[in-house]
Amino acid sequence: MAHPEISIVVPAYNEGARIENALDRIFSCAEQRGWDAEVLVVDDGSTDNTASIVERWMEAYPRLHLVQNPGNRGKGYSVRNGLLQAAGEIVMFTDADLSAPMEEAERLFHAIYEGADVAIGSRWLDRARQTIHQPLYRQFFGRCFNWITRTVMGLPFKDTQCGFKAFRRSAAQVIFRLQTIERWGFDPEILFIAQKLGYEIREVPVTWGHDERTRLSYLRDGLKMLEEMAIIRSNSLAGRYDKAIAEMKDTTSMVTRPVRLTPPVVAHTTQDSGVTK
Repeated sequence: MAHPEISIVVPAYNEGARIENALDRIFSCAEQRGWDAEVLVVDDGSTDNTASIVERWMEAYPRLHLVQNPGNRGKGYSVRNGLLQAAGEIVMFTDADLSAPMEEAERLFHAIYEGADVAIGSRWLDRARQTIHQPLYRQFFGRCFNWITRTVMGLPFKDTQCGFKAFRRSAAQVIFRLQTIERWGFDPEILFIAQKLGYEIREVPVTWGHDERTRLSYLRDGLKMLEEMAIIRSNSLAGRYDKAIAEMKDTTSMVTRPVRLTPPVVAHTTQDSGVTK
């Protein structure tokens, strides 16, 4: 089977209640938009029926793949495991709750087609695009965490944590091989690495609606992410990223044979962003 142009990675842990709806929305969107796409669901050691649901869908969708982690390793590990196995020229990941509707991925793809190496969805560039707002306490903790991230990590982005990001495959193959954080704090690390490597990173406003079923605890997981940011900063000061980058002298063997990277033929284009529909 020829390499797809787009790979969509969905990390999943005990998503039996949501994964079927997610797959339906993803494949319906891909068909409507004419995307040449594959989907990889990364099962992070689920104890429910997530894997069996995906396997059943695979019978009807040959470009749906199930990747299974060796136990529960975390979202960062799952995203890395999926993106490094993805075959598309553009690779992206999205949360299983699809808080950012799949149609919004075209905003990320458009940024890649325009020359960006990394495109990150943002909930805060245009707050009017938030359809369901977070509770005030989550907004407060989220903004505090983002301020700390910008200050400590030197990242200029308004939203590092949105689970909606896309990459040129060649960039992803390098960035994610340098990733060390395997749980919630992986987002700042991959952006820190991408920035260190000189990749062009573009932040893109996306429509987004809060899902109350999120498993992220701002107290427990927020403290862990602060600890992980300290680890990232320590690794950087100790030169560990520089050493790892220097050891990656030739990355050509990591990347599949390139295919022509062009936007799909579409019916029309929105005027506000130039995003194809």
